[in-house]
Amino acid sequence: MRSPRALIPLLSVCAAAAVVTAAATGASIEGLPGGGGGPAHADGAASRPAAVTITAMSWNVCGGPGCPSGTAPAGLAKDIVQRMRATEVGGRKVTTNAVLLQEVCEGQLRTVKKAVSGWSWAFAPSPGGGTCADGQGDAGLAIGTDAELIEHGQTKLPAPAGHSRIALCGEVPSWKTRVCVTQLGTSEDAQWRRKEAGTLATLAGKGRVLVGGDFADAPDSPALDPLYAAYAECDQTGSSRTGAKTRQNWQGTAVEKTDYLFIGKSASVSCSVPTANTKSSDHRPLSAVIRYP
Repeated sequence: MRSPRALIPLLSVCAAAAVVTAAATGASIEGLPGGGGGPAHADGAASRPAAVTITAMSWNVCGGPGCPSGTAPAGLAKDIVQRMRATEVGGRKVTTNAVLLQEVCEGQLRTVKKAVSGWSWAFAPSPGGGTCADGQGDAGLAIGTDAELIEHGQTKLPAPAGHSRIALCGEVPSWKTRVCVTQLGTSEDAQWRRKEAGTLATLAGKGRVLVGGDFADAPDSPALDPLYAAYAECDQTGSSRTGAKTRQNWQGTAVEKTDYLFIGKSASVSCSVPTANTKSSDHRPLSAVIRYP
């Protein structure tokens, strides 16, 4: 793992041990209600919420058709669980308490839920995401938290005729944090991706947020301007839009950063991407320890 980058004074990774405990209820991944994004948590509230540490992972697991694990997607669930239980940030192994998954199969989530009890989950099939092999259901977006996740729903993002994109968002009351995940695509041009990014920032709101996913574009792309303007990205250096490469080519070599975790600018963060080839997917997971004061 390479050395983590910091946005503001680097969070001691020891804080990763201070995982917030909360009574969690296992929300069903089927029957996801549609609708808008729900309330955002604004800065300057009458009483400031308690500090919270979120250990998050965003990963395009690529479980659907045409993926490295596409012909046998069930086995990928074990890799997801393993990385949830032990992901490396800043040279230390930490346990996640929030995951944002893209191209994940419904069947994979059912397996993960059995292996990791006490989590809340929300799932939404991606338009045009395809059906996974071996009866694993549709591929889509998922949010998982080890604290109660409520008011979750999917919202359509702007897209040209013949295309469709969604974002999945929810609230974690005990963290006073809004969580959103999406996957954008290269089939839209940069102008459309900018509109999608702007709508995503509006959905996520201000204050404590965790916004992640595969945005199909490099950090310096103007398409991502709305997100960089509203938030800090976990792997940038100061005001520079940088970060380790997360997307792999067919040889397993990391070629470009297209995966992101955006957070409120008040947070401290440590962020890492594996240096080794991720054989089960064409993306490497992006993990971060985020401290909201």
